Amino acid sequence: MLSNHKLQVTLEEIKEISRIDLALYSDKGKLLASTYQPKEDMEDAIRLFADSMAESQMLSGCHFFKIVIEHELEYILLARASSEEAYMIGRLAACQVRNMVGAFREQFDRNSFMQNVVLGNMLVVDMYNKAKKLHIEPAQRVVFIIEVSGKKDGAVIETVKNLFASTTRDFITEVDEKSVILVKDVRDMESEKELENLAEVIVDNLQTEAMVRVRVSYGNRVDLLQDIARSYQEAKMALEVGSIFYVEDNTISYAKLGIGRLIYQIPISLCEMFLREVFGEQIPDIFDEETTITINKFFENNLNISETARQLYVHRNTLVYRLERIEKALGLDIRTFEDAMLFKIALMVISHMNYQKRLLQRDKEEQE
Repeated sequence: MLSNHKLQVTLEEIKEISRIDLALYSDKGKLLASTYQPKEDMEDAIRLFADSMAESQMLSGCHFFKIVIEHELEYILLARASSEEAYMIGRLAACQVRNMVGAFREQFDRNSFMQNVVLGNMLVVDMYNKAKKLHIEPAQRVVFIIEVSGKKDGAVIETVKNLFASTTRDFITEVDEKSVILVKDVRDMESEKELENLAEVIVDNLQTEAMVRVRVSYGNRVDLLQDIARSYQEAKMALEVGSIFYVEDNTISYAKLGIGRLIYQIPISLCEMFLREVFGEQIPDIFDEETTITINKFFENNLNISETARQLYVHRNTLVYRLERIEKALGLDIRTFEDAMLFKIALMVISHMNYQKRLLQRDKEEQE
């Protein structure tokens, strides 16, 4: 239902232009908004008018108007004056309220519809019939998931709505307590870089305006309504995989998950078997901060020793010594492509296993 605050603002704007006082009641006689202090005994007059056949009437020095939406009486509007001008202003105000409520309901229905589409809760035939009624046209779309760190409040969804308020082609909905879903029309966004930039804009705006830390993931482009659910599932996977392998990234694209998407789906039993084949029965405990930074920087620079040494501000021979120490501990020479690839996969498998163990521990604690 449209908030009383918005109704109040609308009546005040009309009064400012027309100088005619207005009051809006529910069909049961409850005062919802007013630019003046109505008489306390108006409830009986409103109910009498509501039960009558008249669409407008002059009672108690006011023009009364019925506001009917979808064949149901929703509001009674009063214009406090008996003049012809007050009658015209009252009719215009009633029309304005009716259009506002109708637009709000249509938008609510559209978002509710898109929520069901995202969750895959509709048959394809019903989906297209409903889309036609709601004037939702075919378009290429992408689903974005905006996950809030901590508790989500009203400021988050309001900020997202304000970002995309200029278009009716986008849909904003919620399916859980931690995230906001954006179904974005991307007909005007041809490159993947534009999607990445949009995700970064969302992160920046929420951090500066809503003062919350968020992560944004998004799925692949889809052309059909029934495929929006797939884009949503891709965005969900991107968020989960990103929380394991790309912890420092605030934006994650399903298309760029790479090998992480594959490792995420490997059963724990196979992960353990793989690690035993690589390291033996015991994973070497060499991952102190210096070693971890060295390995990550070495991989970032595509196994380039000179560039890695420069970025770590160490002598080339110091880096070679560190890499030889790692080789001695692991039995892998990560200066070679094959061993480097094997070690990189092993690190990702370890991250995946640790994540799954944390989930199991959390579920156990919640059950207790």
